[in-house]
Amino acid sequence: MVLGLSLPALTLIHVIISLIAIAAGLVVMFGLLGSKSMPGLTAIFLLFTILTSATGFLFPFKELLPSHIIGIISLVLLAIACFALYGKKLAGGWRPVYIVTAMISLYFNVFVLVIQSFLKVPALAALAPAVPPAPPSGPVFAVVQGIVLVFFVLLTIGAWRRFRPMAFA
Repeated sequence: MVLGLSLPALTLIHVIISLIAIAAGLVVMFGLLGSKSMPGLTAIFLLFTILTSATGFLFPFKELLPSHIIGIISLVLLAIACFALYGKKLAGGWRPVYIVTAMISLYFNVFVLVIQSFLKVPALAALAPAVPPAPPSGPVFAVVQGIVLVFFVLLTIGAWRRFRPMAFA
């Protein structure tokens, strides 16, 4: 029991939060490419991405794992993104700082989604078997993660070049 929740209930809540963060983040990412600020959806993306990283620390663990390190890095990046957006209003050099930190945080969520998909979806697990506690591996897994990485690098560069907000409320 964690916060009065069973482990399966906590897992379900964590997954739902993560999926909301990813969905909102992808819409925000494509909005950046069109120079659309979307303040409401951006707030949802940032809040749920913070919640995703924070709830990851509620799961029982005995030692610091790679997932915890990703969570810590993501929380630091999200703090910087929130400061750039809400504290500095994307002025000057804070616009690219926001874009890069927010998109790396989104990438981390998608990176973990791919890992979890290969662990939990039988068809994917058959393509890239994992030997716990190691994550999935093999050429199919590497190609998928490589495609995801290239996708995010290209879209982050595109957002950096194209996002010119009139004003961010």
